[in-house]
Amino acid sequence: MIEIDFFHEGKVALITLKRPPANAFTSDGLKSLEETIGTLDKQAQVRSVIVTGDGAKFFSAGADLNTFADGDKEVARNAAMRFGSAFEALQNARSVVIAAINGYAMGGGLECALSCDVRIAERHAVMALPEAAVGLLPCGCGTQTLPWLVGEGWAKRIVLTGERVNAETALRIGLVEEMVEKGAALDYALEMATRVATLSPEAVKFSKSLIHQARNGVPRSGALSVERERFVDLFDGADQREGVNAFLEKRSPVWSEK
Repeated sequence: MIEIDFFHEGKVALITLKRPPANAFTSDGLKSLEETIGTLDKQAQVRSVIVTGDGAKFFSAGADLNTFADGDKEVARNAAMRFGSAFEALQNARSVVIAAINGYAMGGGLECALSCDVRIAERHAVMALPEAAVGLLPCGCGTQTLPWLVGEGWAKRIVLTGERVNAETALRIGLVEEMVEKGAALDYALEMATRVATLSPEAVKFSKSLIHQARNGVPRSGALSVERERFVDLFDGADQREGVNAFLEKRSPVWSEK
């Protein structure tokens, strides 16, 4: 279900969700996604990860509902664990993770996109969390991540009323950061990922963790204290000197890989 490609001298990893016809998730597929993120986290040269769906119609339709047809509670428990674990790994990935939403992102498919750092949606994309319509609820971090991005009101509209959101509305409410024409999301994501590769890996890693502190409810005073500490921590490595001196010398910096 998971295909991996690398671009720009291995600095950009592309994860393609591939399970025809709708790129739906299975327990094994979710485990593979989590393991893939773990593997990429250990590869210092990888600066950004793009997640997209195979084909022109679906990013991912979410869970394969056949899994829950017989009402087995243990199957449900395992699925919830797999969804949560995989998407938490995606949220906490060392690299910058970009979702190239190339079509329908439904249920767990949208939760996958929500777990990325940045979302780019093609104009024809449709997003929803329709679990309540089949007697379920989002269990891949969606009930917690969505309100952080779009506010409680829109989160309730999407989760509690089953409302589908098109790309234009998603852009307006902050569910996605960019809307592009059909077929253009991957190229746009690659362009963004290439920019990430020009930045200090250590500075990006620290900055991402600091931004997440606000989401995780860390008190502002404590978060600001950590922010200042991380700024000073950058001076322990060579990249800080390299970055400043490269700017002063009007050249591109050469970052360390560790």
